[in-house]
Amino acid sequence: MRIQELIKGKGPEVVTVPATTTVQQLVQTLADHGIGAVVVVDDGAITGIISERDVVRALPEHSDGLLQRPVSELMTRTVHTCGPEDEIRSLAGLMTEHRIRHLPVVQDDKLVGIVSIGDIVKFRLQELQDERDQLESYITT
Repeated sequence: MRIQELIKGKGPEVVTVPATTTVQQLVQTLADHGIGAVVVVDDGAITGIISERDVVRALPEHSDGLLQRPVSELMTRTVHTCGPEDEIRSLAGLMTEHRIRHLPVVQDDKLVGIVSIGDIVKFRLQELQDERDQLESYITT
């Protein structure tokens, strides 16, 4: 199965913020949307990605005034991306290897979706359940 099929099922909405967004605004955005990360976009280009994990990890070092800092100070600047034609199984390996939980989907230099490790796990569990059902059906017929 390809990423484009996964995006069709979950929807193409991607929450983005500019790099000047404060950490406080970011935290509110994450809470409002019930998500764990957002893509940082400036002038139509992906400049980073920031997650709730990044905020938590910054707390010990920047406990004073962290909420007023811009996300550009905390975000991951090297953003791994994938395309809609990529295979879901290959992305599971990429995400595991690079220890990333969110992967923006880009087509023709445009952000068209985002997949999380949770999306990949959900897909894999459904795939395993389908295989199990097929085997049971084969055995009982």
